[in-house]
Amino acid sequence: MGLKLATLVYVRDGDKTLMLHKAKGYQKGKWNGLGGKFDAGESPEACMKREVFEESGLSVETAQLKGFITFPDFDGLDDWYTFVYVVTEFSGELKASDEGSLEWVPNEKILDLNIYDGDRIFIPWLAGNRFFSAVFRYDAGAFKDYEVVFYNPQTS
Repeated sequence: MGLKLATLVYVRDGDKTLMLHKAKGYQKGKWNGLGGKFDAGESPEACMKREVFEESGLSVETAQLKGFITFPDFDGLDDWYTFVYVVTEFSGELKASDEGSLEWVPNEKILDLNIYDGDRIFIPWLAGNRFFSAVFRYDAGAFKDYEVVFYNPQTS
């Protein structure tokens, strides 16, 4: 079992979020935000920006780190440590993704999509100002439980 570092990015344009309908791999058929694994020596911010550009053609202008999520043994092989971002300012033209199909989804419809059960829990946290650190446990793709600690936003 190994350790994977990744980003998960929700690009928002007003009341819509750019969602990716996965076309391959163990996530095939699921909807998710953008993102993926770190390249060697890459910072979380560099990974986030690169993954958004690679998967959508959009360049990140402003992003907010909302929290960390640990997914132990998520894919049956590795523990995933994930930096979760919300992007509210971006530039460029949307292009097709090799990962699947992209769609701007109204925020109130995201929980209606075929998303992971754990995502139904943490996606609402993205709208708040609290920073979170969570562990979401799955077993053979089935959601089991989670733990979370919320931190107050800095006031300085």
